Amino acid sequence: MILDVLADVVASAFLNPMSSAPTIPAAPRKPTTAKHVLHSEILSVTSVMRKNSRWASSTVVVGSRDPSTLGTNLGLRISSPANVARLSGRGSKEAELMSNFIELKRAIQDVPDILTMELTTLLAPFFAILRSPLSTGPITSAALSSLHTFFVSGLISPDSVGLDVALAELSSTISHCKFEASDSSGDEVVLLKIMTVIQDSLCGSVGSGLGDIEVCEMLETVLTTCCQMRLSEILRRSAENTMHSLVRKVFSKLHVLDPEEEEAKLVVPEAENEVELKMSVTADDLQKTQPPEPQTEQNDPEASTSDAQTVDPQPPTEQAPEQITEPEETEETAEEDQPLFSAIPSAKRPEYGLPSILELLRVLVNVLDPNDQQHTDSTRLIALGILNASFEEAGFSIAKFSSLKALVVDPGCKYLFQLARSENSSILHLSLRTISTILESMSKDLKLQQELFLAFTIDRLALPPAKPSVAGKRAGLSTPRPGTPSLSTPPLGPIDEKPENAPPSTRATVPPARGETRELILETLSHICNHSDFMVNVYINYDCDVNCENLFERLVDFLTKAVYPAQGITNPESQRNAQCLSLEILLAFVNGMAGRLDNSPAKWPSDYPTIGSLLEAKSRKQLTLTGASLFNFKPKSGLAYLEENGLIYKDLPPDVTKEQSLARFLKSCTRLDKRLLGDFISKPDNTELLKAFIELFDFKGVRKLSRLFFSQSIDHSLSRYFQKDIAEAMRELLESFRLPGESQQIARITETFASIYFASEPEEIKSEDAVYVLAYSVIMLNTDLHNPQVRKRMTVEDYQRNLRGVNDRTDFSPEFVQNIYDSIRKREIILPEEHRGQAGFEYAWKELLARSRLAGDFLECDTAAFDVEMFKAVWKPVITTIAYAFITFEDDYIIQRAIAGFRQCATLARRFNLPDVFDFVVVSLSQATGLLSDSLPSQIPNYPVVEVEGQSVTVSKLSVEFGTNFKGQLAAVVLFNIVNGNGNALREGWTQIFEMFQNLFLHSLLPTRMLQMQDFLGGITMIPLRGSQPQQPQPRNEGGLLSALSSYLMTPYSNEPQVPDATDADVENTLCTIDCITSCRLDELYSQIVQLDSEAIVAAIRALEALAHERAVAKLKLQTEDNLTSLDDPPYKLPYDPASMFLLEMMISITCQAPQYIEDIWPIIFEHLSALLSSSTQYSILLIERVVVSLLRVCTYLAQSPSLRDQLYVSFDLLARMHPSVTNSAGIGEQVVDGLIHIIRDNKDIVRSQTEWNLVFALIRCTMSQEGAAKMSYDLISAMASEGPGNAVALDNFAGLVNVLDDFASAAGTLAEAHQQKRRKVEPLTTANSPVIERGKKSIDLLSGLYRQLFGGLLEGSQMPSSHVWKHLVLPLLISLGHQSTNASREIRHHAIAQLQRNLLAPSLTPENTEQNQVEGLFNRVIFPLVDELLKPQVYQRDPQGMPETRLRASALLCKSFMHLELRDIQVRADFRLLWIQILDLLDRLMNIDKNDQLYEAVPESLKNVLLVMNAAGILVPPAEDEEQDEVRKTLWTATHERMERFLPGFLTSIIPASQPFSP
Repeated sequence: MILDVLADVVASAFLNPMSSAPTIPAAPRKPTTAKHVLHSEILSVTSVMRKNSRWASSTVVVGSRDPSTLGTNLGLRISSPANVARLSGRGSKEAELMSNFIELKRAIQDVPDILTMELTTLLAPFFAILRSPLSTGPITSAALSSLHTFFVSGLISPDSVGLDVALAELSSTISHCKFEASDSSGDEVVLLKIMTVIQDSLCGSVGSGLGDIEVCEMLETVLTTCCQMRLSEILRRSAENTMHSLVRKVFSKLHVLDPEEEEAKLVVPEAENEVELKMSVTADDLQKTQPPEPQTEQNDPEASTSDAQTVDPQPPTEQAPEQITEPEETEETAEEDQPLFSAIPSAKRPEYGLPSILELLRVLVNVLDPNDQQHTDSTRLIALGILNASFEEAGFSIAKFSSLKALVVDPGCKYLFQLARSENSSILHLSLRTISTILESMSKDLKLQQELFLAFTIDRLALPPAKPSVAGKRAGLSTPRPGTPSLSTPPLGPIDEKPENAPPSTRATVPPARGETRELILETLSHICNHSDFMVNVYINYDCDVNCENLFERLVDFLTKAVYPAQGITNPESQRNAQCLSLEILLAFVNGMAGRLDNSPAKWPSDYPTIGSLLEAKSRKQLTLTGASLFNFKPKSGLAYLEENGLIYKDLPPDVTKEQSLARFLKSCTRLDKRLLGDFISKPDNTELLKAFIELFDFKGVRKLSRLFFSQSIDHSLSRYFQKDIAEAMRELLESFRLPGESQQIARITETFASIYFASEPEEIKSEDAVYVLAYSVIMLNTDLHNPQVRKRMTVEDYQRNLRGVNDRTDFSPEFVQNIYDSIRKREIILPEEHRGQAGFEYAWKELLARSRLAGDFLECDTAAFDVEMFKAVWKPVITTIAYAFITFEDDYIIQRAIAGFRQCATLARRFNLPDVFDFVVVSLSQATGLLSDSLPSQIPNYPVVEVEGQSVTVSKLSVEFGTNFKGQLAAVVLFNIVNGNGNALREGWTQIFEMFQNLFLHSLLPTRMLQMQDFLGGITMIPLRGSQPQQPQPRNEGGLLSALSSYLMTPYSNEPQVPDATDADVENTLCTIDCITSCRLDELYSQIVQLDSEAIVAAIRALEALAHERAVAKLKLQTEDNLTSLDDPPYKLPYDPASMFLLEMMISITCQAPQYIEDIWPIIFEHLSALLSSSTQYSILLIERVVVSLLRVCTYLAQSPSLRDQLYVSFDLLARMHPSVTNSAGIGEQVVDGLIHIIRDNKDIVRSQTEWNLVFALIRCTMSQEGAAKMSYDLISAMASEGPGNAVALDNFAGLVNVLDDFASAAGTLAEAHQQKRRKVEPLTTANSPVIERGKKSIDLLSGLYRQLFGGLLEGSQMPSSHVWKHLVLPLLISLGHQSTNASREIRHHAIAQLQRNLLAPSLTPENTEQNQVEGLFNRVIFPLVDELLKPQVYQRDPQGMPETRLRASALLCKSFMHLELRDIQVRADFRLLWIQILDLLDRLMNIDKNDQLYEAVPESLKNVLLVMNAAGILVPPAEDEEQDEVRKTLWTATHERMERFLPGFLTSIIPASQPFSP
C-alpha cells in the first residue's frame, strides 16, 4: 500500500503534465511562441551535452559543411578525400549529434512559422539523441523532457505537418531508446520520462493518429518495464499505473470501432502487411538459465568505450516464442549505414484499432498460462491487473468483436480458472476480480464457463457444519456429470449431490478454502451475485438445461448452510463476515423476487425459448435425473420409469424403433454410470440396442479446428471434413461407456463397431474383418502402452508386425500404422471421469468447449415467470436460514434485513398461493418470539396484580421475561403484522399462533375481547382462569382453647397460597410486554379469522382442535394410565384446565361467526366435543358445561343447514346420553334446555319426524330432575301442547308429548312421595307451595287437552289407520292418565283420574266408535291396572289419607266406564263375560280391602246401578222356566250370580228378581 502511494507521488512529480494532456487540449500558440519553445529545448539539451566531459571534448566546427556539396553548388570540382579532415571514432559521432541541433537552428532561423514545417524535421535531433547508444542518462532525460514539453506546448498537435510519420518515428525511437548507464536512480528517472512521453503520445490529443504498430511498440515498452524485476518497486508500480492508463485508453476505442470493419483487417493476407504486428513480454528475472543483467554503474569519464554499459528499456533476454528479433546494429554502422530517419511512407497511416488491441490481449492472456514457466506469479499479477482494467474499460463492447471474444473464451478463461485455484493470495485476488469483471462483461457468451466457475466456487467454499446437519437434501436425484474440468488440487468441476443408490463419483474432492482465500472467494461470489436478476438467470440457464447441473439449487443450498457456523474457521470475525455475506446474497435474492411482484418485470425477449418450454425442460430434467439414478441402481426399474414418464418410446415415428429411441437417451444422458451402461448395451438380449447406440456416432466426422492467432492477422480456419481413423473412432466410442470385462461382451461390441465403421468406407481398410482386428488391436495397444504393470512396452514395429496380413491378407501402410500408434501413445483412451491432473483438466476443458458450441447463449432477463418454481425449490432452507440469522445475529442491520426477508417471504408465499411456505415463515418466527412453551401448567399460579394508571396489570413470569427479550418482541410484532391480513395463506401455522394465544391467555396478556365466552343464560362472561375449588372438610375440634386458637391463626397460611411481590423492574418489563402485545394487534387478527376463506378457516379450527385435544382428551388418557392402580379404583378426574376452556371457546366462537363454513368445520368440532362428552364424568364440570353450550351453539347453525339436519339430532342424542350426574348438575341442564328452546324457537320446522321428536323429548327428560331446566322445558312443552298460537302438536310429536307430560307428572309424584316419607310431619306439597306439583297437575290438563286436540281436528286429513291411531296415540294417552291416577301427589292423582273419567266417558269413546278389542284394551291396560295399582299397599302408603277417596273414584270410574262402553247399545255386541267377571273381582277387592272405608258402602251402590242397566238392556236376565235363553245370557247370569254370592250374597236376586221377565 505504501509503495502504491509512493509510486503515485513519484509519477505525479515526473509525469505531472501527463495527466492533463489527454483531457485538456493545448491552447493554440503563436508562431513566435512555438519557435521560442523549440529554441529553449534545444538549448536545454545541448547544455546538458556540454556538461559532460566526454561530450565537451568533442569539438564541433561551426559552419563546417561537406566541401563536395558546397563546391558542387558553386560549379567547382573537388577531389574526394584530399582536403577533407574527418573526425573519426566516437568523437565524430558525438559531434554529429551536436551538429544536428545546430542544423535545426539554422533551418528554423528564417522560418516565420515553424508549425508549417515537417514535424519530423523539428524532432530529428531529439530522436537522434534518443537512438544513440552514446547518450548518457541526463542527456536522454533532457531530450525526453523536451518531447514532453512539445506535447504540452502544442508543438506536437493533431495539426502538425507530417504528424503520422513523426509519430511512427517517435514510437520506434522510444521503443529503441538507448543510453549509457549511470546511477540507478537517474536511469529510472529516464525510464519514467519515457513512459511520460508514451502516455503523452497515446493518451494525448495526437493519440488517434497512431497506428497499430506504434501502439504495440509503446505498449510493449511500458509492459516490459513493468515486468523488469531488477528495477525498483516504485518504478515498476509507476509503470504499471501508466500501463493501466494506456490500456484503458486503447480499449475505450472499442466503443466507437465498427466490429465488421475491424475484423476485416485481421484477414488481410500477410503479403499486404508491411510489418508483422507482434508484442512480447520479457522479464529479466524469468530467465533462469541466463546470467543476471549487469548493474548500472556511475559514469566514469576515463572509462573506455568497451567498458561503458548501456541501458535499454527492453534489455536483451532469451527470446520468447512470440518475440521478434531485430537486426543488431553496431556502432560503426549505426550512423554510416542508417539514415537519420527510417523509411516511413508518407501516406496517412490508418488509426490503431482491433489488431493492436487483439495483440495486447493475446500477450496478456499468454502471460497468464500457469504452466508456462517463462513467467512468474509477479508477472501474472501485472498481467491480471492490466486485463482487469481492460475489461472494466471495454465493458460489453469487447464481446462485439469475435476475435477478442474467442481469445477470452479460450484460452483466457482457461488460464484464469486455473489461477483461481492458486494458493498465492495476490494471484487469487486479482484472478477472481478479473473473472468477475469478465463475467460481468461477457456473460452472454460464457454460459458454461460461468457454470464452471460458480460450481468451483461453491465447492471451494463448502465447509462441514459445526455440528452434524440433518438438513434435507436437495430435491431430486442426481449423478455425477462428466465434461467439466477436474484437477487433483482442487478440481474446478462442480460436484453434484448423489442419491443413496448413485454410483460413487470418481472425481477428485475439492479441498475447502480457508482463511483469507475463503474470504476472497466469498467476496467474489457476493460481487457476482449482486444483481436482482442473477438468480433468475442462473435458474433459466442451468437448472432448466438438462445438460447442466442445478446450479441455482446448489448455490442456495450452499448459501443457506454458510450462514450457520462451520468447522475449520477459527477466526470469529472471518466466520461472521462469511455468514453475513452469505445472508446478504440470500436476502438479495428474496428481495429481487419481492420487487418483481410489484414492479412490472422485463418483457421476455421474443428470440428466447418460450417460458413454457424452459419450465418443461426443468421438469423433464428432473425426470431424467430420477430415471438415470434408478437406471444406475437397477436398469430395469430405470427404463420402466423413463417409459412411464414419456422420456423414451413416446410418439415414435414409423421409421424409429424402440431400440433407437432408447439408444438416443443412453448416449445423450451424461448422468448414467458408464460402467453399467457398457455392461447393459453389450448383453445378448440388447444386440439391436447396441447396434442403434453405435450407429449414433458419426465416424466420417467433422472437426472444427481452433482459431490460430498470428501477429497482425487471425487465420479463421474453416471446418474441414476428414475420415476419422480407427483410433479416433474407438476413442470416441469407448469414452461414452466403460468396456465390460467379459470377453464375449467385448467381442459383441467390437463386431458391431466393425460393421458400422466399415460401412463409413474408411481409407485403406479392405474388409470388415480387418476393422474387427484393428479394433481389438487398438484396445490391446492402449492397455500395453498405458498399463503401469506392463514393463516392456510395445513398439511401433511390434505393433506393425502384429497387423501383418490383417487387411484382407495384405499389410497396412507404415504411415497408417504409425498414426494409430502415435494417437494411442500420446492420448490414452480413458473415461472422462478417470482423467487426472493437468491432462484431465485439458480433456475436460476441451469437452466444455465442445458443449459450449451447442449450449447457446446465456439468457438474461429480469422476469418473474420463474419465481414461483424457484421459490418452491428453495423456500424451506431460505426461511430457516433467515430465522437462524434473526435469532443469533446481534447486528441491527442484519436483524432489520432478516425482518424484511421474513415479510418478503410471507408476501411471496401469499402471492404464489403456497400455504406451506407461509406456515414455515410463521413457525420460524414463532420460535423466535419466546411465546411458545413446551409445557403449560394446568393450575395457574397466583401472580401479583398491580394497578398502573387505573388498570390492573398481572405481573407473571412470561410478562417479565418477554419484556426483556427485545428480539422476541421484534419477532412477535413482525409475525403478527405478517399474519394480519394474510390469514388466507396460513394453514399449519395456525397451531403456533394459537399456542402463543394460549400462553398469553394463561398469563393474562390477551386483549379482553379474546377472553369472552357466550352462553344461552348469562350472555357474555369472562373465561375463568381458575375453577371452583372443592371445599375442604373442616377438621373436628377435639382440642381445647389453645388448639382452636392455633387452628384459627394458621388457617390463612395453610389454605391460601401466598402471592409474591412484584418489583418495579418486573412491572416495567410487564408494561413493555403489554405494549408489544398491543402493537401485535391480536384482536384484529382474531376478528379477521372469521372472514377467512374456507381452507384457511378450516385449518385454523383444525389447529385449535389439535391443541384442545392435547390439553384435554390426550392428557386424560395419559393421566388415567398413570393413576390407574387397580380395576376397582374410581375413574380419574382431570382438574379444570383454563387452557382447554380457552381453546374450546375460541374454536366455537370462530365457528359461530363463520356459519357459511359449518359443513367443513362441523366434523372437526364434533370429534372433539363428542370425545369430551363421552367421558363427561372425568372432566371438570365447568369444562363440560362449556362443551354442552358449545355444542348447542353450533347446533343453532346446524339447524339452518339442510345437509346437516341429521347431525343436529346426533348431537341431541349425544347430550341425552350424558351421565345423569352431569346433566343434573347446576347449570348444565339449564344450558341444554335453553339451547334447545332457541333451536326450536328459531327453526320451527326443524323437527319433522317422530324419531326427531323423540330425540328432542329425550333431551328434555334427561334434564328434568334439575329444577331450572325442568321449568324451562315445561314452558316449552306447555307452549307446544296448549291450544293457542304456539301450539305445535302434530301426529309425529303426539306420543312424545304424552310421554314428556307423563314424566313431568311422575316427577311431581316422586317429589311428593319423597316429601311424604320424611320422618317429621311436614306440610304436604301442593300446587301452592311446589312448582313441581304445579307442573305435574298442569301436565294432566295438557294430557287431557291433547286428547281433545286429537279428536278435535288433529286427525283431519290424516291417512293414518284408525287402529294405528288407537294403539299409538289414544291408548298411550289414556294409559298415562291412568298411570298418573296413582300419583303420590293427591292433587295430581285426583285430577288425573277425573280427566281420565272425562275422556273415557267422552262422546269420542262410544260403542259405535270403538271396537270390542279396543274396549277390552282400555279395561286391560288402563282401568284394570289403575284399580289394581290402587289396591297395592305400597301405593296406599304414598298418601294414606287421600288414597281411600282415590279408590272410591276409581271404583266409580270402573263402573261408569263399563256402562258407557259396554251397555249403551241395546244389542249385545260381543261376549264380555270375562271382562265382567274381572270387574266383579275388582269390586270385590275394593269393597273388602277396608270394611271401615267408604268403599264398603259405595261399591254395592255402584254395582247396583250397573246391574240395573244390564238388566234393562236385557243383558243380565235371570233364566225363566217357560222360555229358552241363549247360551251367552244364561252363562252370564250364572257366572254373575256365582261371583257376587261370594262377597254380596243375595244382592243380585234382590236387585233383579228371578221371576222378572225380560221385555225387549
